[in-house]
Amino acid sequence: MTIDGDGLYLVAGLALLLGAVLPRLLRRYAVSAPIAFLGAGLLLGLAVDRARLSPIAEPELTEHLAELTVIVALMGVGLAIDRPIGLLRWSVTWRLLFIAMPAGVAALTGVGWWLGLAPATALLIAAVLAPTDPVLASDVQVGGPTTGESAEVDEEDEVRFALTSEAGLNDGLAFPLVYLAVFVATKTHSAWEWLGWYVVGKTVIGVAVGLGAGWLLGKMAFSAPAKSFRLADSREPVLALAMTLGVYGLTEVLHGYGFIAVFIAALALRAAERSHEFHSELHNFIGELEHILTWGILLLLGVAITGGLLEPLTLAGAVIGVLLVLVVRPVIAWLSLARTELDRSERWMTAAFGVRGVTSIYYLAAVGVHFATDLPWLWATVGFTVVLSVVVHGVAATPLMRTLDGRRR
Repeated sequence: MTIDGDGLYLVAGLALLLGAVLPRLLRRYAVSAPIAFLGAGLLLGLAVDRARLSPIAEPELTEHLAELTVIVALMGVGLAIDRPIGLLRWSVTWRLLFIAMPAGVAALTGVGWWLGLAPATALLIAAVLAPTDPVLASDVQVGGPTTGESAEVDEEDEVRFALTSEAGLNDGLAFPLVYLAVFVATKTHSAWEWLGWYVVGKTVIGVAVGLGAGWLLGKMAFSAPAKSFRLADSREPVLALAMTLGVYGLTEVLHGYGFIAVFIAALALRAAERSHEFHSELHNFIGELEHILTWGILLLLGVAITGGLLEPLTLAGAVIGVLLVLVVRPVIAWLSLARTELDRSERWMTAAFGVRGVTSIYYLAAVGVHFATDLPWLWATVGFTVVLSVVVHGVAATPLMRTLDGRRR
């Protein structure tokens, strides 16, 4: 039996109701809401037309839905971070971004090559799986902005801060590595062009637009000369969505990295007036929207798996996913964090919780057309890795973070 168009409204309503109830029901147990939604998607796949909901059949829909989910999540994590950006304050983040991520991509590319993949395909799967996810990692991230009189007190533990700030930036910083895989496959750009434009130029545009837009919106929100023009006084949290879409769209029009710009803009807006309650209202609105989009992504992923997304998975693809989640990320991140202020257990927890998810889905949907021959295998490998990450990290997050919080208390 399949559900018709009108029946899908019923399914969507039930899914949203489930999404509102599940986080409360599962709060005491070692089962995250993403696991439950993925399971619901597997069941839903038995009742809908699975062929129409496959990411291979609908790459543009998959790309844009994942893209919207990621930029909304990036705005949310940017608004949630209390700590001002700086070389020393963010030293753990810089190590994860500029040591652990490229080293992990190199290691996973080597594994893929050793398993018999073409160089470009090995590099692509490693680059697509490189970014940690700001969407599915909410259980191990900072809870939200601290406002009011306690806004100047740094209460963020290093593990949550490191994982949140890393996820906020590496979504955009993985772009050059994905482009490099495409260029290796298509042989369309020189190494110097890739380095000058795709590594430096587009990154600089993203940072500049993010800083400029965040500064301007901060002035408009908190210190406009006329009180009637101060956005914070309007108490309209939908402005967070307007800011997200506007900053991302402007950066993409200017050919910069929109993911970087959205996160930087959120940090700049946060820095404009840290103690204002409007930050909490913006963050709460964005959080609700992010939850809805996340439920949709996970339901569709479950439907696609029921429809055979994982059928092309080979031993090589399974090995890549298992090694990434259980070995490559934890070991390389742990080594990159040597001689930091993290103690041994905090270091291991930061290294272990490199959640993979929606960002990987976006990247593959965006560039998969250049790898048509290997596309079913690529989707199977990414799908397997995301599911493995959701299950492993979802089960481990609650008890381990409770242990961390107990130690801090």
